[in-house]
Amino acid sequence: MFCSPTYKQNSNVLGREKVKIPINALVATMYVRNVTITDIKKESTGIYTLFFDHSFKFVPGQYVMVWIRGVDEIPMSLSYANGITVRVVGDATAALCDLGAGDTLGIRGPYGNGFKSTQPPTLLVAGGVGAAPLASYADAFQASVMTILGARTKDELLFVKRFKDAGPLLTATDDGSAGHAGSVVDLLRHVRGYNEILCCGPEKMMYAVLQDALARSIPSQFSLHRYVKCGIGLCGACCIDESGLRTCVDGPVFTETQLSGGEFGTYMRDASGRKREL
Repeated sequence: MFCSPTYKQNSNVLGREKVKIPINALVATMYVRNVTITDIKKESTGIYTLFFDHSFKFVPGQYVMVWIRGVDEIPMSLSYANGITVRVVGDATAALCDLGAGDTLGIRGPYGNGFKSTQPPTLLVAGGVGAAPLASYADAFQASVMTILGARTKDELLFVKRFKDAGPLLTATDDGSAGHAGSVVDLLRHVRGYNEILCCGPEKMMYAVLQDALARSIPSQFSLHRYVKCGIGLCGACCIDESGLRTCVDGPVFTETQLSGGEFGTYMRDASGRKREL
């Protein structure tokens, strides 16, 4: 039976703009889809891609809430329409990577916004597992992108073929085992021929890219990692200072203007809301 949507107004989003939130739509997005893992690919030490039996319609940069039954529910960017790429960093990700083909997960979403090209050609700047959402973008916009891909070592450079197939690729590793020995930011200062930057990776790296983009007045977008609980903008756990923007619905992708002058690159909040220095 069709029901007319009920709306709730939120006047504290994006300045004075009033946003109407359709409550019925929010309830619909809480649906948990059961998926079965069909394959697991080891990308590197402690990094795995899990493929499942359902493909999602999504914008590169959007995320899903992944429920590891009996453990936790965590946000994960989609690296493929039917896959997520995971680095083991805690109990939930360790439990996730201990699963095998035939095991099941609960998935909500996709949620949030994604990367939106406005002025191609586009430079993708990816660090570590931050390559996951940008690889999806590269797949979708081949021939209009170039990429700087960074990691700690050669073995941790992710999705090299996907980025190469999309356009020119430069690599950087902390230990010098592949490409430039050093940061992706070192390469950024020598690359030309692009009109915008899309970036995902460790926050300190993204902050350096942000400062470079601001100095050269280059439009840029960044995928922000924060502690996400609900995924639908209700609990406020993922709000960022000073704007109050919610990472789960107003992000996770933000522009350079939205992130300037706030907490970005300095601190984030943990599960209890306490500040944690980066």
